[in-house]
Amino acid sequence: MKSGKKFSLKYVYQSLLLILFMFLVISTIVLLDIKVKSLNINNSIRILNTEKLFVHFFKAENHTFFPEINKPVFTVSKMTNLAFQVATAIKPTDARTFLGNELPGLSMYDTEIVVAGEGTDLRNLPNESAPPMEVLLNERKAAERLLKQSPPADDNQSKTNPQHKTVFIYHTHSWESFLPLLENAKKANDAISSDERVNVVGLGQRLANNLINKGIGVEHNKTNMTQELKKKGWNSTKAYTESREIVKEAIAHNNDLHYLIDLHRDSAPKNITTKKIGGVNYARLYFVVGKENKNYIENLEFAKIINKELEKKYPGISRGIFLKTYSDGNGVYNQDISNKAIVLELGGVDNNLEELNNTIDVFSDILADYYWKLNKAKEVNGNG
Repeated sequence: MKSGKKFSLKYVYQSLLLILFMFLVISTIVLLDIKVKSLNINNSIRILNTEKLFVHFFKAENHTFFPEINKPVFTVSKMTNLAFQVATAIKPTDARTFLGNELPGLSMYDTEIVVAGEGTDLRNLPNESAPPMEVLLNERKAAERLLKQSPPADDNQSKTNPQHKTVFIYHTHSWESFLPLLENAKKANDAISSDERVNVVGLGQRLANNLINKGIGVEHNKTNMTQELKKKGWNSTKAYTESREIVKEAIAHNNDLHYLIDLHRDSAPKNITTKKIGGVNYARLYFVVGKENKNYIENLEFAKIINKELEKKYPGISRGIFLKTYSDGNGVYNQDISNKAIVLELGGVDNNLEELNNTIDVFSDILADYYWKLNKAKEVNGNG
């Protein structure tokens, strides 16, 4: 009985000390007029694992189930680090934070690498920077000669699209194209076209056809985003505002559209975006999950499952999974609308059509396998 009493008092004292400590920190910030941004607090608070924090308090009140508590959640070291980070916005173990407030543009490196693919590190993080409208309007023509040498378009014709559609494919940056498919295109900003044969819309159509051939109903939106933005007098930074309306309208007409795939391409060079596997060249892909929405944990788990299966069968095809906040991207990416929503970045500006198609076909197989396994499980459990 006495040991139980001592056990309870121990955690009462710890709680009181924590309250006093936080009161001291807040008082210091107020009295010294220290400016603390909410983003700094958000980044700093990650030092405390919220799940472990919940379990800690649960254990403290349920000694029957948890007679012993292993490692303490609150330690002098952790609380000192937390106070230091809140006050200075510097995390001693992360070199980026020493310079982040001083160098403009360094915030793009705030991107969190959840799953690092082969060769992925802070030096080659994905960077969101849509070209200005004047660049988008100066699009390149398709290289007709090269397209004629590519496999005929009818090698991927789809069967009849099932009436029950559950996958919605769209393109927030529909202008994103590929240098090898365009005339006189040399640099990354030249990889712009509204021609569906040479931009991400064409890849989206191949993905749609593949899924339809596997019995999955698909709706593919081919909106020319450059023209839509121009009509409204918006610049390229408003693309996600426009695509959000497209997604919401689609779901308003069909609320069975649970799988939302926003297909893009990256601007990285070929040595980063290409992988040879079994003698075949593939355009590498990666996933972006927005952290600033209620569904981010579920969307992250969805991306992890697909990524794991891709890497299992095609090691090195994925550059990984990246988590983005408002500070280093859109932060939401329309992923608050569904818990099966992803941004899929496929290839880079230097990839050719064969490499891109190879990866689209692989991704289609993995997604279809996941889809049918999940639906079979729902049927077995009586939820189908």
